[in-house]
Amino acid sequence: MAALNQCNFIGNLGKDPEMRIMTNGKAVTNFSLAVTEKWTSNGEKKERTEWVKVTAYDKLAEVCAKYLTKGKPVFISGKMQTRSWEDKDGNTRYTTEIIVNNMVMLGTSQGSGDQDYGQPGKPADYQTQGGDPEYDSIPF
Repeated sequence: MAALNQCNFIGNLGKDPEMRIMTNGKAVTNFSLAVTEKWTSNGEKKERTEWVKVTAYDKLAEVCAKYLTKGKPVFISGKMQTRSWEDKDGNTRYTTEIIVNNMVMLGTSQGSGDQDYGQPGKPADYQTQGGDPEYDSIPF
């Protein structure tokens, strides 16, 4: 039977991305994405925000670290992955994150003083081919 592991989100960065270089020399960048759902129930406006943990590798990690900042809107697409590690006290810890393979910066930088991401009014689109990154040694 076929399987599909594909997640798509549009949201705003919760904080500036954090990039590190792994022992294999490749870049890894982590950030959180606030995805807010809004609806009306019985005439009352409601909203709920889900926080999505996001990880990018290699060139896409470098692009995310360089151009994304807290509060910026972004579209990401990737696969959901859960991994485990042992913490310093010997406890098994788990985390679920989205491993990004496509990222589009939304909005424009016109008039904001920020670096231009692409043509005016057109978001920049960055993609990477999904590989098999060495993520097991990263305890986050």
